Amino acid sequence: MRITSSNSLLSNGRMYRCVLGKTGVLTKKFEGDGATPSGVFPLIRVLYRPDRMDFPETHLPVFALSPNDGWCDDPAHEDYNKPIKLPHDGSHERLWRDDNIYDIVVVLAYNTSPVIPFMGSAIFIHFAEPSFKSTRGCIALKDVDLLEILKTCSTKTNLHVMEF
Repeated sequence: MRITSSNSLLSNGRMYRCVLGKTGVLTKKFEGDGATPSGVFPLIRVLYRPDRMDFPETHLPVFALSPNDGWCDDPAHEDYNKPIKLPHDGSHERLWRDDNIYDIVVVLAYNTSPVIPFMGSAIFIHFAEPSFKSTRGCIALKDVDLLEILKTCSTKTNLHVMEF
């Protein structure tokens, strides 16, 4: 799976419209820069909203979200770039959202081993907003497209993102 331009993702020989971070793709990403990191990132797992979605068809590990799930984006906290339970004392992002963009979240192996403070957190593949508005660093696709792509994804699947 590969990002081929600022608005295209190639998977299994098919091109899909996508949206990236509002400041483009950067090799030297840092927390809060709004960029999608460049590199090759294995897909780790899928998180989904069981109250809105059926169990997604994929070969990746799948976990149901709950209302108290979040992701720590606080570079000074020991939980930085890790899933957390709310309430949480560090800065964080809620994964259980009012909109639908996190109804399916594909967690990428970006800044995970080891986690480096300020290098960026919560880099996911998720549903795009209807307007295809830029993300804060994630990769977003139309819901039906992401669900189709997931059918062939496994822990051996990598996402290739290069600067252009």
